[in-house]
Amino acid sequence: MMEAGTILSERIDSLTEGRTALGIEFGSTRIKAVLIDDTHTPLAAGSHDWENRLENQIWTYSLEDIWSGLQDSYRKMAESVRQQYGVALTRIGAMGFSGMMHGYMAFDEAGQLLVPFRTWRNTMTQDAAARLTREFGFQIPQRWSIAHLYQAVLNGEEHVGRIAYLTTLAGYIHWKLTGEKVLGIGEASGMFPIDPEKKDYDAAMLDKFDALTAQKGYPWKIREILPQVRVAGEEGGVLTEEGAALLDETGALEAGIAVCPPEGDAGTGMTATDSVAKRTGNVSAGTSVFSMVVLEKPLSALHPEIDLVTTPCGDPVAMVHCNNCTSDLNAWVGLFSQFATLLGEKRDAGELFSLLYRKALEGEPDCGGLMAFNYFSGEHITGFEEGRPLFVRRPDSRFDLANFMRAHLYSALSTLKAGMDILQKEERIGVDRITGHGGLFKTPQAGQRILAAALNAPVSVMETAGEGGAWGIALLAAYMRCKKEGETLDEYLKERVFAGRTAVCAEPDARDVAGFDRFLEAYLRCLPVERAAVDAL
Repeated sequence: MMEAGTILSERIDSLTEGRTALGIEFGSTRIKAVLIDDTHTPLAAGSHDWENRLENQIWTYSLEDIWSGLQDSYRKMAESVRQQYGVALTRIGAMGFSGMMHGYMAFDEAGQLLVPFRTWRNTMTQDAAARLTREFGFQIPQRWSIAHLYQAVLNGEEHVGRIAYLTTLAGYIHWKLTGEKVLGIGEASGMFPIDPEKKDYDAAMLDKFDALTAQKGYPWKIREILPQVRVAGEEGGVLTEEGAALLDETGALEAGIAVCPPEGDAGTGMTATDSVAKRTGNVSAGTSVFSMVVLEKPLSALHPEIDLVTTPCGDPVAMVHCNNCTSDLNAWVGLFSQFATLLGEKRDAGELFSLLYRKALEGEPDCGGLMAFNYFSGEHITGFEEGRPLFVRRPDSRFDLANFMRAHLYSALSTLKAGMDILQKEERIGVDRITGHGGLFKTPQAGQRILAAALNAPVSVMETAGEGGAWGIALLAAYMRCKKEGETLDEYLKERVFAGRTAVCAEPDARDVAGFDRFLEAYLRCLPVERAAVDAL
């Protein structure tokens, strides 16, 4: 075993020689920077908390929020390097940026944002998504960039005629730091449908979109305003002098660093869980929850509940995306925290989550007749354009803390299960391995066991699960920098990143599976209750 002093010396050498990779990911509630060495081990990290705002009925983040958060997360990471290793961070071998997929960021010729950033969470593009789905014969979700653009067309929004560039959050950051208008193919697949053979936007659908908008007389064609597509391993540009100054306010960071194509949180999640090969899948559970299953064959039919995107290499993926997951759970835990403080028992948030999640495992398999809806925002799979968090019970329900917490954990995954049932039961899609990652799995066994019950499948959580998407985009940057001739991303991950790393696997319990099925039946029957809440509140 290598001695601590030798490890420290090697890490310092990695830092001073630039044998590192930096990944920064913009999540829904946190911006995180992770710096890794050439063994893919995290050396330092920094994070910045942020939150979306509902302004004029639009979920958004301001540009000021974006840049101050980026700089703060980088500054904290660089400070961690200085404190741990006694060196200033000036050289980095490669870097990459990731963010929440989809959404709408439209810019004019001068590079000015034309309307406030519309995030993935907005569900006001129902008409556009439905029309494009019919026209393309391809499922277009409401959150996709092309749905936002076409809805703006249908609404007659003045800014549309002045668009010179349309991108996502990750694409915007990358553009400003490198000058390059590109996207990784996984992120691009959440803007516009991809041709998996050509590894580019689907040409026939591009033509169909131009035909739909031809009568408007816009000065652009859709090909002209979308980012160029890159696959994993290709270079996405280099950090410019202006970009380096924007990222590192101290001016210590050198320009010229190779930057991999920007990817979305789905692509980084697949990478961080070694789930880019066919018949592998992963579930990311945090503010939103989504599953990704890499397909070995096309789906037999179009399903409104299933999105078709790609891996960072361009292979087809079936995605079940739900807008809501842990927000309502977090709110309830926050309420219990206030009560504990009132009793003079102030507890660390992580400890309180662990206590309550473990208590949920003591609950009845069907939650004792309790029902919860976690809809902070709309949910397309169940047909809701808006959401209202809701808890309801019958007079004879078994109302105790264990059942209460279990009902909220079930609720966080119920809409996902409804979508996954289509893949597993109707399409007969085979999955050899499902890996969980995200905040829901921080408490050992709890979220993992509930997900295993929901999917009736073994669920693994890796020891690296806590590193998240920032580690995933750092791995993509490292792959770009270090890959051998002909080495695929799947081979790189299996042989050079995850070899020897451990994972904990939870098998589904038959009683839990049956209980979740009963809960879901009641959940679907109670959707009119949630509809009444949306209409009345």
